[in-house]
Amino acid sequence: MTFDSIDDSNSSVLSTSTLATPPEFSNEPYSSVYFSKGFALNSRPNAPLAEEPLQVECQARTRVPTPYGEFFLHLYKNNHDSKEHLAIVFGDDIRSTTLDAVQEGETEMDRIVRGAYHGRLNPNKTNKMQPQKPASSLLPPLIRIHSECFTGETVHSVRCDCGDQLDAAMHMMHLEGRGVVVYLRQEGRGIGLLEKIKAYNLQDLGYDTVSANVALSHPPDLRKYDVACEILKDLGVPTIRLLTNNPDKIEQLEEGGLKVVERVPMIPKEWSQEEHTFVVHKHRQQDGYTEVNTYLKTKVERMRHLIDIPAKETFTTNETSED
Repeated sequence: MTFDSIDDSNSSVLSTSTLATPPEFSNEPYSSVYFSKGFALNSRPNAPLAEEPLQVECQARTRVPTPYGEFFLHLYKNNHDSKEHLAIVFGDDIRSTTLDAVQEGETEMDRIVRGAYHGRLNPNKTNKMQPQKPASSLLPPLIRIHSECFTGETVHSVRCDCGDQLDAAMHMMHLEGRGVVVYLRQEGRGIGLLEKIKAYNLQDLGYDTVSANVALSHPPDLRKYDVACEILKDLGVPTIRLLTNNPDKIEQLEEGGLKVVERVPMIPKEWSQEEHTFVVHKHRQQDGYTEVNTYLKTKVERMRHLIDIPAKETFTTNETSED
């Protein structure tokens, strides 16, 4: 299977005269914002114009040792975009059908190099095909559908908790010995890093994470999960326990043919301290909340996220300087 290069860039050109003021959206759920800005109510990204059935293929796999234990990193291509989506797989029994498929003319070394081997490699042992217990015959694995966040994961921004969520999901999967993080290249809830940077500047003017996207002529959430569905099917896990607070993920995955038998909440690190006391470091604050707590509150209040907001008085200020 080969996939041609596809232009999937996403940007907007915006005059400052089109910006909505923060109060316009201060208390609206995102469905109301969609309607007021001309988006279809509860709309989602349109399917590619080509109308070709979505196909995914795992092109390579390798072992990665980490503080969370070993996992196998799978790289996927597909015929709807040119992005390299990933699957972080804990557990030897979860295997890619497209990776394991024998390719015409390939040698045993070819298969080893692209990761289509069983067990572990070492310099004194060649690959031998070994039968594995099908993943579908075991307890449904923990699954996290995670969208790329350069600012939160790489440079440790405290505007969001994306890096913390990824760390927590991988730790839980390591403890269980099985699980998959599907890592989608959907920076900025699908609007891309350039537009996300612009949205951050609007947030410094008082917009929240929803209003900033809408002011830039984007939906509050442009992500879609059809590629994730096909990756999980390729990995042989159509029945899953989903790590999420986002009901939209559950709905899209079930519409895509997966069975979500359990939602496992993702408790924000900022909100999970013992005895319900939450330490607030001296980062920039608005109305007594740090930026990450404002972001988390907005996801609950305006994006339907399924988690309780702690009482404001439970947040206490840490007097240690952030310097």
